[in-house]
Amino acid sequence: MRFFLAVTSLLLSTLAQAGYDGHPRASELLQQLAARHGFSAVELDWVRGELTQAQPIPKLIESEQQAKEKTLSWTDYRRIHVTRANIDNGQAFMRKYRKSLARAEAQYGVPREVIAAILGVETKYGVYAATTRVLDALATQGFDHPTRSDFFFNELVEFFALCRDRDFDPQLVRGSYAGAMGAAQFMPSNYRRLAVDFNADGKTDLWNLQDAIGSIARYLTEYDPARRWQPGQPAVAPATFDDDRDDLEINARYARSSVAELAEAGLRGPEGLQADLPAGALELITDEGSEWWIGLPNFFAVMSYNPRVYYAMSVTQLAQALESE
Repeated sequence: MRFFLAVTSLLLSTLAQAGYDGHPRASELLQQLAARHGFSAVELDWVRGELTQAQPIPKLIESEQQAKEKTLSWTDYRRIHVTRANIDNGQAFMRKYRKSLARAEAQYGVPREVIAAILGVETKYGVYAATTRVLDALATQGFDHPTRSDFFFNELVEFFALCRDRDFDPQLVRGSYAGAMGAAQFMPSNYRRLAVDFNADGKTDLWNLQDAIGSIARYLTEYDPARRWQPGQPAVAPATFDDDRDDLEINARYARSSVAELAEAGLRGPEGLQADLPAGALELITDEGSEWWIGLPNFFAVMSYNPRVYYAMSVTQLAQALESE
């Protein structure tokens, strides 16, 4: 019996430590690296070696599936991000990095308060230090996630390309449970495509707050041309809803209607709101019931950063607080 238990314990320990080099999709990963990023035979051998070190961490999948912006009410989610401490710390951050924020605003047209608010929601202005190895996060999510494996698998491909091109050690890079990196929390594909060397030190380093500032501004203007930031335009408008909502699309990722069309469906904003502006209906679930808003193009620009309404509204309201104080 003791022998059986010892063997079982050893087997479970081996499985827990097993890497991903023997996974059925490992060969597909190597093929994509060769075809899309020109990995040589030597580089593919390096990737195989890294996959042997990647650890399955099932709780990361649970964290992704139960993310706060998916599971909390707006009342509870807002309490996490739009706080007195986050506003005060944001003001201090904006004073410290006023030159970089001003330059990013001038270059990309994104207000400094919005850039700061994204950093405040993502990592509390760079203070929060992620501890999960990105290699483990993306391998677990990319190979084992039950519904989003293709997305994370692609990000794993991009991660290896990023590590090769930036000379990162895959076993040392830390990030979120989803594999997002740095103060700006970019996924590998966005790191490769949109991160900028904003402090001109010869490195594109999203753990550096100056680079993060410039990269966020670039992201909001270049990630999706259909949802690029519109300088001088508001992000949201408060609304009332007074009709049957059967034909009203709520909390979409894009502005699929206009202000006038939403008004016809019963969702009305303040007087003077431009009728032909692209818009979307937003419903926030609070402790007191539904709170209605009209999302305008800049709100959906923020949603391109994280496609959750509560996230984008937290950024919007934190930015408004930073601007007004």
